[in-house]
Formats: sequence, structure tokens, C-alpha cells
Amino acid sequence: MAASPLNVQPSFHARSNSLPSRQHPVTSKIEENVNQLRASQSASTSSPMEDKLNCLQDLFDNVDMCLQFPLTQQALAQEQQRKLVDELLDGSLVLLDVCGTAKDALLQIKECTQELQSILRRRKGAVGLANEVRKYLTFMKATRKAIFKALKNLKHMENQHSTSSFSRDGETGAVISSLKQVEEVTISVLESLLFFISSPGTESKSSRWSLVSKLMYQKRVLCEEVEHRTNEIANVEAALHSMIKSGNMKNAEDVQNKLQNSEMCIQDLEEGLESFFRRLIKARVNVLNILNC
Repeated sequence: MAASPLNVQPSFHARSNSLPSRQHPVTSKIEENVNQLRASQSASTSSPMEDKLNCLQDLFDNVDMCLQFPLTQQALAQEQQRKLVDELLDGSLVLLDVCGTAKDALLQIKECTQELQSILRRRKGAVGLANEVRKYLTFMKATRKAIFKALKNLKHMENQHSTSSFSRDGETGAVISSLKQVEEVTISVLESLLFFISSPGTESKSSRWSLVSKLMYQKRVLCEEVEHRTNEIANVEAALHSMIKSGNMKNAEDVQNKLQNSEMCIQDLEEGLESFFRRLIKARVNVLNILNC
């Protein structure tokens, strides 16, 4: 994983009291990361999912630095901010749970992908191959059920953001505002990741999934991103549906290539997600330590 290009000098204690509105250097870096991720979610600048996870890691590296500063710790430890901080902690549990769902889905899809590749290499009979293909497609349907639940949890968090109110004035307000923005953009990226993992192949778009897309992205462009950008996982499912529909089990080379591309994509997503997952845990532990001091 490439190191973050956002290098921040550690000597921030010299902040001038005569400039109370001056933005904290690390807060500024957090804002840069947030804006970069927001831009990556738009249709005009849509970025590969792996790049979004890398940027999310950079963001949480800066969050970690921000949480080390006394001003941040003082802001979070204030009793009048306890409700907001508790909301952030509760939100982090939801995000960790969503990450777990995504990790499990990726691992199982990868295992199914490897099994199909093994069967194709062994040139198993058409009946045996057809059975394994159906198993894969059935598994993908089950995976969507778990992801549907995770998406609803993220949507609930979004709704809480829209109704949450707090003062953004002063150091305390700036810290809480930054962390809220971090949470908001993290929700957005994880939604995009879940949709990427489970977006159906062109042959399997169900009315249930159409309902999910309307529920989660009425005011977003992520559906267009998934539809028009290369999605290696969805490509495999579309090819397998086509194979079953046509009854032609001989076009194995094209399916094998798609399976290989999907496996490489999943490997990159797994590494990026695991790295982010560790940073998210660290941020949660740091906030808990601040409250317990």
C-alpha cells in the first residue's frame, strides 16, 4: 500500500492565539481527503474502488494524527460533547460491522471463484460444470441478502446525519465537524463498495435489487458508476448467466479470463479493506482512550 503523500509536521503546538479562525493543519489535510473522496464518487471523476479505499486509508491516517493533539482530546473529552462523541462511537461500530460483511462477502466470492477456475482447468463434464455455475449464482443471491441489510444500516446512519445538529464554532466545533465529515464520506465509500461487490450481472438484475438501488441512491450517481465502469465481479456473473441460458459450456476460456480478473480485483479490494479496517479500529480505540483518561 502506497504511503500517504500528505506529510504533516509535528510541531503544531505553536498555533497562534491571535488567529482563532485559522484552520488546524491536520484538519486541513482531513478536509482535503474528504473533498477528494467526494469528488471520486461523482460520475465525471469516478475512481476505481481500490483507489477510493487507498484514499480512505490516507484520511484515517490523518484522523489518527488529529486525535493525538491535546486540543482534539480536550474537545472530545468535554462533557457537553459526550452525546456527539457517543454517536460517533456508535457509528464506528456500524462501520466495523459493515466492513465485516464486505470482508466475508469478498472472501467467499474469491473462494467460489477459485473453485470454478479449478473445475474449468480440470475440464469437468458439462453437467458438473453447470451444477457448479448454479451454485455460484445461488451463492451470489445469498450474498446480496447480507449486503442489503448492511446497506440499510448505512442508510440509517445517513438519515441520522441529516437530523444531527451541533455548533461548528470554535476548536470543539471544528473537531466534531471534521469527524462528522469523515464519518459521512466513509459511509458513502462503503456504500459504493457494497454496491460494487454485489451489483448483479446484466443477466440477473432482479426487481429486488432495483428496489435496493432506488432506496440507497435516489439522489446519487453510484448506480451509473457501477453500470458504466468495469466491474470484474459482475462480469463473471453475467458470463455465467449467459453460459447457463445458452446451454453452451464450451466457451470456458472467456469465462476463465473473467474469473482471473475477478480474483485479482477481489484480492486488491481485500487488502485495501483490511488496511482500512485496522485504521478504523485504531481510531475508535483512540477516542475511547481519550474519554477514559
